[in-house]
Amino acid sequence: QVQLVESGGGLAQAEGSLRLSCAASGLTFSAYTLSWFRQAPGEEREFVAGISGSGGVKNYADSVKGRFTISRDNAKNTVYLQMNNLKLEDTAVYYCAATTFAISYRGSPPLRNYRYWGQGTQVTVSS
Repeated sequence: QVQLVESGGGLAQAEGSLRLSCAASGLTFSAYTLSWFRQAPGEEREFVAGISGSGGVKNYADSVKGRFTISRDNAKNTVYLQMNNLKLEDTAVYYCAATTFAISYRGSPPLRNYRYWGQGTQVTVSS
């Protein structure tokens, strides 16, 4: 049984930082592209950042480039999202997701290709 469990969400002030973690189990972790998505109230779920199985390829949404960093530790079956210089518009539920489709510098596999999803963690940024 595959499980993705996010943690690290919470309340942060604008210009502050948070670090999200997603611990995976039940899958061959290094074989999967791992990505973070987010969904704000009334909005569609959107791609935030993704990383290839080896960690060598990363891709970011334009809205978070230069502020967020995705990384992974295959020995710990964990993917991270370091979020710096947070903005009010970063407020959302953040989900990690896994797919066997490859990620490239041009973009992420479409949302429908992600087979496994975590339950989400709330990030709230206040002024």
